[in-house]
Amino acid sequence: MDVIYQKILVTGGSGFLGKVVVKKLQQRGCRDVIAPRSTDYDLREKNDIIRLFQHARPDCVIHLAAVVGGIGANMKNPGSFFYDNAIMGIQLMEVARQFNVQKFVAIGTICAYPKYTPVPFKEEEIWNGYPEETNAPYGLAKKMMLVQSQAYRKQYGFNSIYLLPVNLYGPGDNFDLESSHVIPALVRKCIEAKEKNQKEIIVWGDGSPTREFLYVDDAAEGIALATEGYDSSEPVNLGSGQEISIRNLATMIAECTGYQGSLVFDSSRPNGQPRRALDVKKARQMFGFQAKVALKAGIERTVAWFIANRPHLDGSSSSLAAGSAR
Repeated sequence: MDVIYQKILVTGGSGFLGKVVVKKLQQRGCRDVIAPRSTDYDLREKNDIIRLFQHARPDCVIHLAAVVGGIGANMKNPGSFFYDNAIMGIQLMEVARQFNVQKFVAIGTICAYPKYTPVPFKEEEIWNGYPEETNAPYGLAKKMMLVQSQAYRKQYGFNSIYLLPVNLYGPGDNFDLESSHVIPALVRKCIEAKEKNQKEIIVWGDGSPTREFLYVDDAAEGIALATEGYDSSEPVNLGSGQEISIRNLATMIAECTGYQGSLVFDSSRPNGQPRRALDVKKARQMFGFQAKVALKAGIERTVAWFIANRPHLDGSSSSLAAGSAR
């Protein structure tokens, strides 16, 4: 797909990832990018979706909007996380089909993988077990778009693709400790502990789980490349290929923030999935994507952004139906 001549609707286009995706499309010469606000269109309501499509008449939809959060937020809101994400994806793709959209780019989540998927996670393993319990409702809701994509391609010839990004981070992330993911949460904790001369900070879990992280600019580039050059409903991972334990991650963040106190791991808190790391060969083979930003460099940029923007952060960056994506 030549994005220059397309009208592209980016749900969640004003969110963390969405802003960067919109920028990437514009850098490619796309002059007609629509990024609706949740205050104007609630994507959980089908009538709002229809009204949006009647107004925008998009050629392509990139669906980034989601209700998201870390382990705590997932455990506190399993019902709403399941319903809101499932209903958005199902209705958006159906309305896109009815409006003869040329391409639908569905953004899934690594949380869709089974709890004990062999590392590195290969796309063909996605149905071989139940997801990790703390975020299974969210992961399964997003996974339904994969089912829908494949079913619609088979029955209607509808061109949709499904991407599985690993945990994202970077400038502009959500630093609200009630709903943030691990990197922004630890960045904020370390900086505030340093300012207050606190001797220790608490880290959830025992530090043993591993994770893989993808810098937001890299993720946006992968989505743009797939939009341009991938046309199959078989899922594709988007990741960096670098696995790190939470203990080593916390140590790295403490170093990047200059925090010299102790890291205390609270094993009474849930660890989440034991290991997460993706096989990223398919994205490179199918549409030439390879992550460029190393984890430490990305964390340093994230720390610098947070310090520079703290006066403007209100701590209320919770996810809304049309305004945020991770």
